[in-house]
Amino acid sequence: MNHPIPLHLREYGAAPGEGPPVLLLHGLFGSSANWHGIARRLAGAHRVLVPDLRGHGRSPAGEGISYPAMAADLIGLLDERGLAQATLIGHSMGGKAAMWLALTAPERVAALGVVDMAPVVYPDRLGALVAALRALPLDQIADRRGAQALLAPAVPDPGVRGYLLQNLEHADGAWRWRIDLDALASAMPEIRGFPDPGTAQFPGPALFVYGTESDYVTGERLAPIRALFPLARVRPVAGAGHWVYADQPEGFLTALSGLLDLGHSSGRTVLRPGLSPPRLAAG
Repeated sequence: MNHPIPLHLREYGAAPGEGPPVLLLHGLFGSSANWHGIARRLAGAHRVLVPDLRGHGRSPAGEGISYPAMAADLIGLLDERGLAQATLIGHSMGGKAAMWLALTAPERVAALGVVDMAPVVYPDRLGALVAALRALPLDQIADRRGAQALLAPAVPDPGVRGYLLQNLEHADGAWRWRIDLDALASAMPEIRGFPDPGTAQFPGPALFVYGTESDYVTGERLAPIRALFPLARVRPVAGAGHWVYADQPEGFLTALSGLLDLGHSSGRTVLRPGLSPPRLAAG
């Protein structure tokens, strides 16, 4: 059984009950801070909730990291906020968490947006990054520039290095990781993969956005998307890599606009905190 944990949360935009809720879910090694620019843009018309997923940012790892556990956390978050439904938009690992929630609790998802990710097993591209972070000699770091230099041999790309080092913080006179590296190392096979959904499908509106400079959503990976999300639309964002919303924010927001309209028009029910959500018609 997956026991939900409380998630650290950033909130933007419309007051409760005044705007369609949108959940933005970050990717592996990320945090809620990654969505700040997009969340501010959406906040004029939406209530935007941006959690740190378990084991990331300021959220604990609980009993372990998996997509069913992340989905349980998100349902707990919706329940705590008195929301029966939300539009989910997840990048990379957050996209898989969003997909799993949509497949297993479709009544909680008004619309689904997945950013540069498919419901498939990916090659082990990221295990080496976890190992590099775990091997970083924290006691030898004088400042962030020093951390950059120490990590450079294992992670030569400065952009990736900076993304990873957002998880390094200085507290009580020492450097430490804000992210739970041990839990991530143990969960890496699950994070790379995707649980077996059986015959489940998400019958609501879905949008898969990918960067034209990325290979995460290509050829053979489209078939599982079509099988599990029969109403899915797939839209490229020109000039973007895997971090679509950071590489091309205007193109990303343009691609997303139709989905947000669908999520709004599908309707939602606002619950008083403490009440269980009703079963809602999907679509």
